[in-house]
Amino acid sequence: MVNVGAPPTLLLNQGGNGNHRVLFKLIGTKSNKMAIGARVTVKAGKLVQFSEVRAGGSYLSSNDPRLHFGLGAEATMTEVEIRWPSGKIEVLNNIPADFIYTIIEGEGIKDKVALPALEPAPTRSATARSQTPSAK
Repeated sequence: MVNVGAPPTLLLNQGGNGNHRVLFKLIGTKSNKMAIGARVTVKAGKLVQFSEVRAGGSYLSSNDPRLHFGLGAEATMTEVEIRWPSGKIEVLNNIPADFIYTIIEGEGIKDKVALPALEPAPTRSATARSQTPSAK
């Protein structure tokens, strides 16, 4: 990760916790093709989460246009509501977790790809060092 005015940070995801997740790739037809501004609400068990497709807002980088939701122990989403920028609302029910779903506005789910299982990180130790030039 790049930090403004400081050395970069390296994050290590150790995984292996057995939780569930889902990603949504939205494609607009009446809305803009990248679905920027689309709002998604996910309900799974007692969890209710919300996210919005955004563009920009990052320093020297961009955001993943897919929406990522962590679902904890919940393996199924009881409801996924998509509010498209065009004003159209789509509701999907009983959607399995652990997939990347491609959803086309007005057409529903068009593709799904299984996410790899969360495996524990290797036990090998590693250190990354970075040096940035000092300002003069």
